[in-house]
Amino acid sequence: MKTFYFKTYVFVLPIASLILLYACADFTEVDLPSSQLTSAAVFEEKATANAAMVDIYSKIRDSGLLTGSPSGICCQLGLYADEFQFYGVSGTTEANFYYNTLLAADPSMAELWNSSYSQIYSANAVLEGVAKASALPAEDKKQLTGEALFVRALMHFYLVNSFGPIPYVTTTDYKRNGAVARMPEAEVYNLIKTDLEQSITLLPAQYSGNYRVRPNKGTAQAMLARVCLYTEQWEEASNAASAVLNQTDLYIWPVSLDSEFKKESTATIWQLMSSPEGKNTDQGNVFIFVQGPPPSVALTDDLVNAFTAGDLRKDNWLKAVTNGATTWYHPFKYKEKSNTPTSMEYAIVLRMAEQYLIRAEARAHSGDLIGAKEDLNKIRNLAGLGNTAAITAEQIIDAVQVERRLEFFTEYGHRFFDLKRTGKLDEVLTAAKSQWQTTDRLLPLPQSELVLNPNLRPQNAGY
Repeated sequence: MKTFYFKTYVFVLPIASLILLYACADFTEVDLPSSQLTSAAVFEEKATANAAMVDIYSKIRDSGLLTGSPSGICCQLGLYADEFQFYGVSGTTEANFYYNTLLAADPSMAELWNSSYSQIYSANAVLEGVAKASALPAEDKKQLTGEALFVRALMHFYLVNSFGPIPYVTTTDYKRNGAVARMPEAEVYNLIKTDLEQSITLLPAQYSGNYRVRPNKGTAQAMLARVCLYTEQWEEASNAASAVLNQTDLYIWPVSLDSEFKKESTATIWQLMSSPEGKNTDQGNVFIFVQGPPPSVALTDDLVNAFTAGDLRKDNWLKAVTNGATTWYHPFKYKEKSNTPTSMEYAIVLRMAEQYLIRAEARAHSGDLIGAKEDLNKIRNLAGLGNTAAITAEQIIDAVQVERRLEFFTEYGHRFFDLKRTGKLDEVLTAAKSQWQTTDRLLPLPQSELVLNPNLRPQNAGY
């Protein structure tokens, strides 16, 4: 990690930034102070402590792995796997992802790494600041600590799935952070799980404010369900997903696909707020095009053809564009490419459909085939399809993977991570991409970071 992220750090929030962050009443209605704030003062007041936390969500939305812009994994891992065909300019980062020609010296690798660790650093700053605060009410301390632990776990989850063994950073101490070493993936997952379990005990059951942009207990439980799925802890994965889905007063299964990606969706578990008001998602702006050929990316024919007849997801979540001779498709989950008078869509990170498919897969592995098919059919039926024909556990698990592909395409690297965790990465991508190599399962560690901190070596194989 670059040294400047781990210097002795004073949390300074300019008042203009605080006002911008608090323009929406979803976060707080407390008046703001009129001067710049250093770390000691930030966490003594509810308004400014919340502003520090909200600022992290803004950074997650705008930079690093989870941004919806072209530099984030929604686009990049869609190109890296078999979701997107590339139509852009050669020599760009997007081209390097598509053609599997990434280099450790590529500045985009340093950007993904450093932005993500900067967000982790900020979460640690919140944890340390809140712990030391004497005037902050206990309930606010609990919520902020729970949110910061969730963010720390979330970002390490995406880092370990992208880069493999990584450091798990839990402090703002620049001397310790400047010499951190990579940990085995299993150890990273254990720490992620510990942070999420603690987060669950601290976060409230209800959301703070509107639109589900601040994590609650269900958010952390949903992320824990995913972690347990990835680590093949089937019973725990099923239980964590059930803990979310059983909250039927809060999470309401939609009656149609039309509104699933609107900011008011009751199937949303957690989303990143668009800002300023009137702006919609970066994903919509990047993915939607109105004439061909596509300026950058379009969905692959293989993905488009994977939807069977009658699948409403193809009608609702894909959009055809033709020049009369050729037809291309772009993702159309988010309908808004440009600004609207008020923001219509936020970037959804966690939603109910994933929890049903997590539980279906976990139940099939555990032998509960009836329950597994019930969960699988929730997804299929909403898409206008009949009940699954799968009978055996193996057939159900395969059917779940089919639904995951069609349900989560272009959403935060789900497809790439699913292929990797199920052992099908080489089989699928060797057939789909002429330049695929098995070492491409991990991104290269930024060369600049290996120079700054030799403890991060060795470089991932193949780079």
